[in-house]
Amino acid sequence: MSIPTENVGSLPRPAALQTAIADYDAGKITKAQLEREQDKACRDSIERMEATGAPIVSDGEQRASSFATYPLADTLAGTGLAANLAADGQYFAIFTDGHHRQLPRLTGGPFRYKTYAADYLKKSIGMARKPMKQAVIAPSMLSLLYPLDGELKGYSREQFLADLCDECERDIRKAFEVGAKRVSVDFTEGRLACRNDPRNPWTGRKMLEHFIELNNRVLDRFTAAERVNIGIHTCPGGDCDSTHSADVDYADLLPSMFQMNAGYFLIQLASERDRERVYQLIGKHSRADANGVPQVCFIGVINPLDPEVETPEQVRDELVLAAKHIPVERLGSTDDCGFSPFSIDVKPKHGSPDVARDIAFQKIASRVEGTAMAAQQLGLMAEAR
Repeated sequence: MSIPTENVGSLPRPAALQTAIADYDAGKITKAQLEREQDKACRDSIERMEATGAPIVSDGEQRASSFATYPLADTLAGTGLAANLAADGQYFAIFTDGHHRQLPRLTGGPFRYKTYAADYLKKSIGMARKPMKQAVIAPSMLSLLYPLDGELKGYSREQFLADLCDECERDIRKAFEVGAKRVSVDFTEGRLACRNDPRNPWTGRKMLEHFIELNNRVLDRFTAAERVNIGIHTCPGGDCDSTHSADVDYADLLPSMFQMNAGYFLIQLASERDRERVYQLIGKHSRADANGVPQVCFIGVINPLDPEVETPEQVRDELVLAAKHIPVERLGSTDDCGFSPFSIDVKPKHGSPDVARDIAFQKIASRVEGTAMAAQQLGLMAEAR
């Protein structure tokens, strides 16, 4: 047995790709020209991640507008927005540095994805020599596309939620069909749901339990054997080196979060002040049997928002400490968040997206090496490379 290790999903887009996205939005280049830059960035992401020794890799979401909007539009600015969506939706999050990210607004039904994550994965999987994972968006996030109050004429909230769950299930299944070994579901809105920010009305609606129920409506469509490889990712946000809900106590989230019947969880922790307390909460609330699957807990040992590279020894020590509270057979390591969940991200603390990209691969290499060191110290077989 070894300690598994896995990235969350995104990597910083090279500055050249971010420029190409802006040029495409402005009509200066064609979609084919943009796709060539995306292909180049995907190949570089896969090759450099494989060079870290990571046992499973991703393309860094270099083609996606963001972790949340890839099914809806071609770019973060809204180019190619689906026909029954308007750009003036509610804020998803307001970050601590004052910037915000906004979702589109649903104007009518039926709700359908414009793009599935598998549409991107099938372009990248032939570039990889190692198994690939794919991140997808949770139905709970996309439920915020529907107006908070009232109903759309001719398209009820319940019909929307039924269509939404169908599309989210299809998104996961298509990723596996294309060849993904693992699929993780981004659930950053979970921690944000525990806040009450008067600037952002949905956060005051106590929606966490509704989110959990909605996500389980999708997860429970999969067998236990399938759910072993379906994960949930939680974090306090990560965009432009800023967060949106790091002040929320994990004690408010974890008991509910582990009621989702996923086989594994990717949990931001490296940037937490009292990590051992959270390890204790994870050990207490994660389930050895979640409707037929044990919940493996991948703790965050890398902070993507901090330019300082963690040492393998730091990674090792955190995993050894976590193993005091989390059964070692259900322990893994990950990064706190994707390194750039939104495609346009200047990475201000890092100096530039290109510098941030170089640092990201150094951090991933430390995670891989430190995880192997922890497995050895805990008397487990080192991770095969």
